[in-house]
Amino acid sequence: MILDTLENIGKYASLNPLFPKVVEYLQNTDLMNHEPGRVNIDGNKLFVNHNVAKGKTVDQARMETHNAMIDIQIPLSCAEVMGYTPRQYLPNAEYDAAKDITFYLERPEQYITVHPGEFVIFFPEDGHAPCISPIPEYKKLIFKVKA
Repeated sequence: MILDTLENIGKYASLNPLFPKVVEYLQNTDLMNHEPGRVNIDGNKLFVNHNVAKGKTVDQARMETHNAMIDIQIPLSCAEVMGYTPRQYLPNAEYDAAKDITFYLERPEQYITVHPGEFVIFFPEDGHAPCISPIPEYKKLIFKVKA
């Protein structure tokens, strides 16, 4: 997991061959005024979901992991709390290959707050429970990047 400010996102471009396209998209897109929905940047290898997320309580947020994709999550309109547990500490659970997701019943080991102007990268080895917020609906981006 990586948590940093958007002004530093370019420093991570070398971690994945698709990350430079994420940086370019962020630099050239009016993020706050973009319509909700999916934007394909490089087919199914790289896309972004402009979401209107529904705020959840700690009890409602579910731990998840992905095998094929990396998440880059960016809250836009308010801070968002996200749970985190390294995947190695999570039990085996059923993987949905069609949706590239495994859900867990376990609670996160720790929580981080991600503010507008910051981003978090969750790799396949990172269990995460996103969308914890008292705000009923808020804007956020979720980039899906082929791992």
